[in-house]
Amino acid sequence: MVDTIDTIFNKAKQGRVLFQDRNALSPEFIPDHLPFREVQIANVAEVLAPALHGSKPSNLLLYGKTGTGKTAVARLVIGKLQSQDDSKQIMTLYVNSRLAGTEYRTLFKIAEGLPLDEEKKIPLTGLSISEVVGRIFQAIQKNAIHFILVLDEIDYLVNAHDDTLYQFTRAGEQVAPGFLTIVGISNDLRFKEGLDPRVLSSLGEEELVFAPYTTEELRSILAERAKVAFKPGVIPEATINLCAALAGSEHGDARRAVDLLRIAGEVAEREGHQRVDEESIRKASDKVERDRVEEALHSLPFQNKIIIIAASKFSAGTNTGELYLAYTNLARKSSVEVLTQRRVSGILAELDVLGLVEAAVVSKGRRGRTKRIRLLIDNETLARVIGEDARLLDLV
Repeated sequence: MVDTIDTIFNKAKQGRVLFQDRNALSPEFIPDHLPFREVQIANVAEVLAPALHGSKPSNLLLYGKTGTGKTAVARLVIGKLQSQDDSKQIMTLYVNSRLAGTEYRTLFKIAEGLPLDEEKKIPLTGLSISEVVGRIFQAIQKNAIHFILVLDEIDYLVNAHDDTLYQFTRAGEQVAPGFLTIVGISNDLRFKEGLDPRVLSSLGEEELVFAPYTTEELRSILAERAKVAFKPGVIPEATINLCAALAGSEHGDARRAVDLLRIAGEVAEREGHQRVDEESIRKASDKVERDRVEEALHSLPFQNKIIIIAASKFSAGTNTGELYLAYTNLARKSSVEVLTQRRVSGILAELDVLGLVEAAVVSKGRRGRTKRIRLLIDNETLARVIGEDARLLDLV
């Protein structure tokens, strides 16, 4: 094993380094210029600009599929806003609700960014949600903070609990003379449908929808990033074109397109190539797809995972009735609430959109139509994800 490690490291030292700034292709990298998002940048800046003269900006919702520039635009604008703040009262904070994991940890991340008194610091566990919210409001009020909070993947917080979001949108006098403005970001265009009407009326004061990038726009974005990320002459135009075509035809997702380019560069570097060729892009595409499926599986609620396991029992596919029966048995075995067949059908439709199952309607002639359910996840990936959750192991 030691010899193998030495061989790998020696090969890496002797091989040609293709990157000059790998960070330019990382998900956290926010370029100074965001092509094809000038209108959205201006719109977000106009909504938040009142903070510069001490007025509370409206709450703002940014919608669009993953990789349409929502996060980059929001982070770019709040960064510029902070730099223009002569009063030094404006505080901006970005929190990803999905990465935080739970409602409590999301609030913990928010509290971490505020100047709380030592005795009011939030522990990792142990306080009630209302107590944590109260301490956050006290910090804003006591320091008269003009607080602009960006909540990325805000639907994960809503799915956990509407009450916290309601309190945040109605903070008002509880934080005066400070204020709290929320910029919510969601990948789900139907996000508002699940909101409590009270929350909806105050959260969606301003809205902005981000359309997917076209193939030509992705090509331009990738070419610009490649100039920063790679050494001269490493990325042929044909490679950029293929990368943009693959991403554009599937999803118009700039984040995945950039990931594809980065992984292709790593593949080419690892294999000792002098350039990132089209074969490196195709190998990277296979890896990105596997990673995407695994990430989607990890982020699913527990009930959805049970439905996935139920579908895995039928290698040749099955119908809705048989699948629901298998799901019911698994749900009872794991001591969770058994969802109605209608709700399970709704979840299957969501899993179909994610590309994890195929739920095709097929005709049965005079007997009408039925859904044919087929799992699209390979056994190895499914086993790896299930193996990380002890609650699921008993269901296999």
